[in-house]
Amino acid sequence: MDKKVLVAYFSASGVTAKVAKELASSIGADIYEIVPKEKYTSEDLNWQDEKSRSSIEMKDVASRPEIADNSANVDTADVVFIGFPIWWYTAPHIINSFLESYDFAGKHVVLFATSGGTDIEKSVKDLQNTYTRIRFDGGKKISVGTPADELKAWAGKYVS
Repeated sequence: MDKKVLVAYFSASGVTAKVAKELASSIGADIYEIVPKEKYTSEDLNWQDEKSRSSIEMKDVASRPEIADNSANVDTADVVFIGFPIWWYTAPHIINSFLESYDFAGKHVVLFATSGGTDIEKSVKDLQNTYTRIRFDGGKKISVGTPADELKAWAGKYVS
């Protein structure tokens, strides 16, 4: 049986978008961008400013930034890769918004992240602990420029 695969991603600066598009292309997956209803500006993303939007959101564990649309084809997917930049050592809260917007019952969810230095383990653990009914099949930190054959080999473990 061929598995139906979706790559969903949030990208504030374009880095995660590049990785997500390369991943989707390498495995023939559908792609969906998780777009915030209110787009982030460079000022919003200033992690050094405790009053920036991203700083305020990440300090509030209940924060759930609204998504512009909920048209991801999660219901028809067998495997859903979810990508994001790591913020404050974990997934941005818009990923929580996405996870809470769909039914992931019976799906395999695989996380991938981009980061200048932080690994993905804490992000995976945080999401597993918060969403115990979702089957997370691990995750990987991926850098821009990772060869397509390497992405395909990694993702192939989940889609074959």
